[in-house]
Amino acid sequence: MKVICSDGSVRECDEKEELHVLRHSAAHIMAQAIGRLYPGADFAYGPANENGFYYDVDLGDRKITEDDLPAIEAEMKRICKENLPFKVFTLPRPEAKKLMEERGEKYKLEHIDDLAEDAVISFYQQGEYIDMCVGPHITYTKALKAFKLTKVSGAYWKADKNNKMLTRINGVAFRSNEELDSYLRMIEEAEKRDHRKIGREMDLFMTSDAGPGFPFFLDKGLIIKNLLIDYWRELHRREGYMEVSTPMILNRSLWETSGHWSHYKDKMYTTEIDGENYGIKPMNCPGGIIVYKSRPHSYKELPIRCGELGLVHRHELKGTLHGLFRVRCFTQDDAHIFMTREQIPDEIKGVIRLIDEVYGKFGFKYHVELSTRPEDSMGSDEDWEEATRGLCKALDDLHMDYVVNEGDGAFYGPKIDFHLEDSLGRTWQCGTIQLDFQMPLNFQVEYIDENSVPRRPIMIHRVVFGSIERFLGILTEHYAGKFPVWLAPVQVKILPVSEKTMEYSLQVCEVLKAQGIRCEVDTRDEKIGYKIREAQQVARVPYMLVLGAKEAEAGLITVRKRDSAESVTMELEKFTAQVKELNDKRLS
Repeated sequence: MKVICSDGSVRECDEKEELHVLRHSAAHIMAQAIGRLYPGADFAYGPANENGFYYDVDLGDRKITEDDLPAIEAEMKRICKENLPFKVFTLPRPEAKKLMEERGEKYKLEHIDDLAEDAVISFYQQGEYIDMCVGPHITYTKALKAFKLTKVSGAYWKADKNNKMLTRINGVAFRSNEELDSYLRMIEEAEKRDHRKIGREMDLFMTSDAGPGFPFFLDKGLIIKNLLIDYWRELHRREGYMEVSTPMILNRSLWETSGHWSHYKDKMYTTEIDGENYGIKPMNCPGGIIVYKSRPHSYKELPIRCGELGLVHRHELKGTLHGLFRVRCFTQDDAHIFMTREQIPDEIKGVIRLIDEVYGKFGFKYHVELSTRPEDSMGSDEDWEEATRGLCKALDDLHMDYVVNEGDGAFYGPKIDFHLEDSLGRTWQCGTIQLDFQMPLNFQVEYIDENSVPRRPIMIHRVVFGSIERFLGILTEHYAGKFPVWLAPVQVKILPVSEKTMEYSLQVCEVLKAQGIRCEVDTRDEKIGYKIREAQQVARVPYMLVLGAKEAEAGLITVRKRDSAESVTMELEKFTAQVKELNDKRLS
């Protein structure tokens, strides 16, 4: 596909760039359509993003809802059919301001004010629409063939809650209608799997206006959360981790030393105790360092692997909160490893193997990114280079493919991020390994080497699940609520055909419970067909036992699986042994 660049040249773009150019161009075409339908609309910012594009627009007193999207789409199609050329021109800053003033573009004017005095600014124009942009873009509007507008939401100008709330219109664009249709089918399936919907149906968790962003776990959801924690603890005991628990509230001076006060304060909650400022922890690492420093350490003890299931709090804007995916408090399955420089590669490899084992348990594929030093960082060039080399060596030794993500590391060190792929092909960033030379220096952390000389250890920050709450939400959508047997909050639902078999049903339930199998009896006076459908489709229980007079008389059970219409009659002892094995081995 040909694209036009900000210098006016036309070139061919590669396949990866093509999708970004199509989506960015779609944002311009959408803005042109909005301008035709809503004269006087003032456009703020309209980029391409991972799945599509959006534009933030100030409509004054007018409102756009999702009912208006088809009309905007229709106008976009007309613009594409007009086959308008994308033209580019540049202006020095004073002339650019004059043009935007003449057009009444106050948000573009504010953006120009943020640029250097000697800046030369590029503009793209198709038809009557002009936008300040660095491009590149498609050469003609007809090149955009497959797009759809998806939703309307609110967004603060410059993401600042003190600024005006604008209207954000989102859309998706692809190379072909076949790709678009495939994406829309995936979105439809994703809506069916929405963890908020399934969470309500299965009584897993809830939210309340009493605490926006602070999820309430219900009994069945807490069962799953605790099973994930049990699995985490078993693996970490096997791998030689000790587990600690550190306070949720710590003095401001600690967060100043760690660097969080200067780099992360806007996302921290604070309080005052005894006339002093305290921070509610957004991360567990400073507490882990205090534990390490509580006594002297010898080189013979290293590496020290210290795990913590710590509840952390981070301030997120209310408009970004989303079920269990974006919350204001969550349990981070942290670990901090203190080690010598020589131990870096082996410890990194050990963490990678652990993460690989966990993701394999749930059937996740994943890809890896190595993120390097950001602009807002702490520490020397030498330490950053050595830390980055250490991560690269570990990945290379394990023959792992990875992508370098320049400038996206933590402020204290480079990191390896693990991006899961779920059953719908969506990716989620969960596990991370961060190598840190800075925090041990800030806190003057030491160990005594073989020559009785104090040395500075290196620190790894790492998570596997990331946020247990978010991971549970991902699993809910990955499995569509049909959790593996070992993870299902109710593994067996016993369905008496009538009141006459209620006593037998209760006896069977007691036998299963005695073997550690999670089961319930449906005691309602409902038809058996209704009970089966609800257990299968709403509660999503792996096994249903349909118990009628014949089963009670013979002392047998009739088993129906979650995804099958067939039933099998068998002995209770045999069924119990099968489910117990799935539990013990954590199988489906």
